[in-house]
Amino acid sequence: MSGPAVGLWLFEPRGFEDVLTGVVPWLETFCDPVETEADGDLRFWVRDASLLGLTNVDPASAGGFFLSEDEYLPAEDEDYSAFSRPPVQGLILCAGCSGPENHLLLGHLALHLARWLGALVDFDGVLGYRSPLDGPDDEAALATARALVASLPGTVAEVFYDTGGGDRWFRHVGDVEFLTAWLRHPGFHLIK
Repeated sequence: MSGPAVGLWLFEPRGFEDVLTGVVPWLETFCDPVETEADGDLRFWVRDASLLGLTNVDPASAGGFFLSEDEYLPAEDEDYSAFSRPPVQGLILCAGCSGPENHLLLGHLALHLARWLGALVDFDGVLGYRSPLDGPDDEAALATARALVASLPGTVAEVFYDTGGGDRWFRHVGDVEFLTAWLRHPGFHLIK
């Protein structure tokens, strides 16, 4: 079973090998093992969550995490007009399984990486709202989700994209300040 995922949007190009050169030594201080897979992706398991600022999370109950390049970013069907320029590169950070511990660990890993890389966080969906694939649009639920996101500090953009069949939907993309506030919110969760 796979867990939640987030994207990290970079606005300055960096080679994935250069990113790994900086990330691996940091991960090795609190993760074990940290492995580069045959396809070049990075896989790791959190050993000590306290180094992420989490003292109430047992990493032994979490699964592994992955960091890889996002080969589809920038995408032709996405509307980047909310930004002064489009992202030039993306990374994908995901948890191997779901559950509250995985959501929290992934959120804090994303926060630290976004700070270090100067990246925005693509939440891969609409925070506080179910997937449009789960049923018909519910305007009241969507308004509630938008109000929740707007109530938190930081900057968040709605990035529209093609869903197929001529439909459009959006995902939330936020900055470090927003992610920090979202991690502290009692309803915090990521998109699975």
